[in-house]
Amino acid sequence: MAQELQTASSRIERALTVKYRVTVDTGGTFTDVVVSDEHGTFTIAKALTTPERIFSGMRAAIADAAVELGLSIGELLANTTLLIYGTTRATNAIVTKTTAKTAFLTTEGFPDVLLLKEGGKFSPHDFSREYPDPYIARRHTYEIEERINSEGEISRPLNIVTARRAIESLKAAKYEAVAVCFLWSILNPKHELAVGKLIEEILPGVPYTLSHVLNPVVREFRRASATAIDASLKPLMQRHLLELEGDLREAGYGGDILISTASGGCSTVEALIERPIYMVGSGPAMAPIAGITYSRLEKLGDDVIVCDTGGTTFDVGVVRDGRPTFSRDTWLGSRYTGDLLGISAVDVRSIGAGGGSIAWIDDGGLMRVGPASAGAAPGPACYGRGGTRPTVSDAAVVLGYFDPEYFLGGKMPLDVAAARRAVSTIASQIGLSIEETAFRILGLATDLMMRAIGDVTINDGIDPRNSTIIAGGGAAGVNILAIAHELGCKRVVLPRTASALSASGMQFADIVGEEAASLVMLSTRFDFDRVNAVLDELAGRLEKFRTKTLGDAEVYKIEYFGEARYLSQVWELDTQLSSDRFRTQSDLDQYLTNFHDVHERVFAVRDSESPIETVSWKARMTVQISPSRVSMVNGAGRAKAGLTAVRPCYFGAAGFIPTKIHKASDLAAGQRIEGPAIIEEATTTLVISPSMQVTVSPSGNYLLDGAS
Repeated sequence: MAQELQTASSRIERALTVKYRVTVDTGGTFTDVVVSDEHGTFTIAKALTTPERIFSGMRAAIADAAVELGLSIGELLANTTLLIYGTTRATNAIVTKTTAKTAFLTTEGFPDVLLLKEGGKFSPHDFSREYPDPYIARRHTYEIEERINSEGEISRPLNIVTARRAIESLKAAKYEAVAVCFLWSILNPKHELAVGKLIEEILPGVPYTLSHVLNPVVREFRRASATAIDASLKPLMQRHLLELEGDLREAGYGGDILISTASGGCSTVEALIERPIYMVGSGPAMAPIAGITYSRLEKLGDDVIVCDTGGTTFDVGVVRDGRPTFSRDTWLGSRYTGDLLGISAVDVRSIGAGGGSIAWIDDGGLMRVGPASAGAAPGPACYGRGGTRPTVSDAAVVLGYFDPEYFLGGKMPLDVAAARRAVSTIASQIGLSIEETAFRILGLATDLMMRAIGDVTINDGIDPRNSTIIAGGGAAGVNILAIAHELGCKRVVLPRTASALSASGMQFADIVGEEAASLVMLSTRFDFDRVNAVLDELAGRLEKFRTKTLGDAEVYKIEYFGEARYLSQVWELDTQLSSDRFRTQSDLDQYLTNFHDVHERVFAVRDSESPIETVSWKARMTVQISPSRVSMVNGAGRAKAGLTAVRPCYFGAAGFIPTKIHKASDLAAGQRIEGPAIIEEATTTLVISPSMQVTVSPSGNYLLDGAS
């Protein structure tokens, strides 16, 4: 009894003295939580996502983390100073078409800007697919009599009478949000601002988005698409964020709340209520932040490929020279036929090849994997929650890679019989054994993942063999060695926090704000004063953001970029300015050199004699959050006996092979594990195929040799 009282006293004392940082990433299947203490030690927990009330799944995961720390959930929350939250809710709402009923107001004569999209099409002679629907249906588009020309001059005044009539009709039709995108409003926003005031007068409380405020860039469709998506998300995400904030406060959390964003940083609830489009892909955007952190920790360089295998998707991002790559070409769905975000976001490509991706047979008798997913409800058949269709996770269970009694550290037993029944439905159709079928399911998923990596590396002029692969996600360890082997990558890291890579990235993230403005400028006729005036304006907007939402944050920096191209090219490349303003010719010369360097790296072409055209300018403010040091996962480094067990695992032509099974806590730094072997973490499993090896680094991460 005395010892129990002493233990309880120590726990209470710890709760009163240690301060924590909690990061949460809610995916389509699992909610990941990472808790870091003042020493940088991470504690990881997972729970199934609860779409009907996100906080339910979040609370379960935080409670599990609290148990690992010897605390109650109330004690943990009471002593947490910062909580950062990322979610797929905005992405899922777009994909499932469950956003708000939104009206699109555009310049008279241009009602088809969302319908026509960018006019591109893969396989131009394939007429088997229907023309894609616009993001907002044509019947919800309203033409407003007005016109600004390309010089910013008013060529047709705004007709207030007909505009008022149109907005009154929106009220009668019970629209929940309004998107406003007028031609050339980026040069003269007078008409958009006037319509915004009419919306506030006639539709009080109905959220709206003005295109010149959200995304002031050239290219009408990209600006219109971003505006439509942002407006449609506002009712849903405003309710979601305010509900989550209320649930956290009611549970006893009194610290700061930040939200991860698509721009590779965090922002405040207030800021994202105004721009919820930046929450699309907010979780995956954090994985590259974790990737570069772990690569530097292992001294493996600043060029990184980040592979995040979740329950629903496989996400790939690239870090070049220590910086995540950004793009305005983020499509939800296929390029040209999907929905385009149009904002500058961390370039993360996603495919439906996660652990919950469903295997199926197409009309031609070929086996496919994804993009449909079993999600969290019912989930893969092996979860024992009613799922019957075979998934990648079910295949891994059939192959013996997962211990059914140790999934999620034993918190979620797996149903092996259900997994075998599910895979057998495919096996019977293709005439193979259940094990052979499972191995082929995993092989198909691996092929899809390698293609996705090729899209962001080889197709963009990057040799993956010269980069470090950082593998993350709960299902990452099942086939990352096979992927690395096929790509020829010799530097592969699976961090101890791999199962919660995006949530781990939030631990290292800063607050990021970004502003953009259009000003087309040729290098041969460069107007220093006009460009500097634009940069001054962008800096002023960011300073307002900082003082309004963050107070007097002292540690921050502002970086400036141009979106530039060789004259007559179609697409631009982000090019950083070496100075904060263009004061001398040498400042311009260095900027142009930077562009040539970027173009040569991406396209292997350098045309130093061609004029360079910059179409828009960006400023990015990074406000440093109190640093979180990287140490180890809670429990890491407590090496015990070496080998836990042996069980048969299936490895293709070799069939079932006796495979060494290691628990993570049994491994010491510097230890080398030869395949075939399995390393079981509480929240992920690492499969080491025959002839492959893994070494435990001094930091407790796994260094994989995939090129043997």
